[in-house]
Amino acid sequence: MTSQATPAGDLPAGVRRTVLPGGLRVVTEHVPGVRSAAVGVFVQVGSRDEAPQLSGASHFLEHLLFKGTPTRTAMEISTAFDEVGGEFNAYTAREYTCYHARVLDEDLPMALDTLGDMLTSSLITPDDVEAEREVILDEIAMHDDDPDDVVHNLFAATAWAGTPLARPIAGTAESIRALTRAQVNGYYRRRYRAGTTVVAVAGNVDHDDVVDCVATAFAGSGFLARDAVPQGPRLAERPRPLRRGEVVTSRPFEQVNVVLGVQGLTRSDPRRLLLSVLNAGLGGGSSSRLFQEVRERRGLAYSVYSFGLGYSDAGMVGVAAGSLPSKADELLRVVRAELAKVAEHGLDDDEVERGKGQARGGLVLSLEDTGSRMTRLGEAELFQRRLRSVDEVLTRIDEITAADVRALAREVFRRPQTLATVGPA
Repeated sequence: MTSQATPAGDLPAGVRRTVLPGGLRVVTEHVPGVRSAAVGVFVQVGSRDEAPQLSGASHFLEHLLFKGTPTRTAMEISTAFDEVGGEFNAYTAREYTCYHARVLDEDLPMALDTLGDMLTSSLITPDDVEAEREVILDEIAMHDDDPDDVVHNLFAATAWAGTPLARPIAGTAESIRALTRAQVNGYYRRRYRAGTTVVAVAGNVDHDDVVDCVATAFAGSGFLARDAVPQGPRLAERPRPLRRGEVVTSRPFEQVNVVLGVQGLTRSDPRRLLLSVLNAGLGGGSSSRLFQEVRERRGLAYSVYSFGLGYSDAGMVGVAAGSLPSKADELLRVVRAELAKVAEHGLDDDEVERGKGQARGGLVLSLEDTGSRMTRLGEAELFQRRLRSVDEVLTRIDEITAADVRALAREVFRRPQTLATVGPA
């Protein structure tokens, strides 16, 4: 199987795409006027892909890939980036795992070579598994001390009960203690394949040079040897419903933290831009309706905001807030009343225009960073039918009307609600 380039007419200006043997996709964007390059290796596997007995394996594996290969120790991996002033890290999501770095343009070959070695040839030794197990248990304990993390995990466990989306990304202390080296290594060998992997690069880069570097860097362990086609984007026609209900967990925190949510939109729903405008006007900033009503007028909470989460086949729109225990009941009453008003009447014209302004500004300002551009390339390859140009997205935002936002608000906020509450008994 030879490499295949995507026709330029199918991509925004400055973006190029090539599929290497084995189905490994390479997507680049040349960004004029910068001297840096951001690279991300996106593997289309996350916590939702784990069997129950492997809960936390994706995140465990993310840690282990920094521990060494036959040609590099963990110290040498760290030193390679530190000595050139680069940044590198990784994160695990529910539907993918990303290993990323940002370096000077001249150091991009080093970054690609190091990441390629890690992704294809990590050792996953028994000693490293045991050492990193303790690190992850500490990380889980740290999240269990964070009220915001606790309430969001509780909400997910309730809203998506019975599905892999309900489980915490890092797993639980019990599941991490139970995972064996053989299980994690087997997961690595089965799941990390060329056809499920995307290399996205943005910055002062030449596409052909990047493709050559990737072809060499990812050749280890026969990674490119299998004749395969890329795994297609994760798409779903309809989102799975959220389970309605209320759940309360007692924790010795000073505040009561709540998440109130309803079923939202999938990643590929064409109304995602509408939702971003709706969220901005509802609870996306200090001028938003929820911030003004909950904090400024009534003093019920220090922090209150609305948000949207989208997955390939699921979505959620929610409001998160924290208050003193004595104010929690009134906080919920006010939030529910505001959601009912938005469901009945939508946002007013000024709120919609502010929301559109936030959407435009957030998009354009984020794309001044090569890391954000790289992430946009990788996520589009995993979850979208095609990558839209910035101008096309801005035009779509400009075309949004108050009537469009009202229609979406009416549909979304009349759905059954799910409530998670964490705080003192």
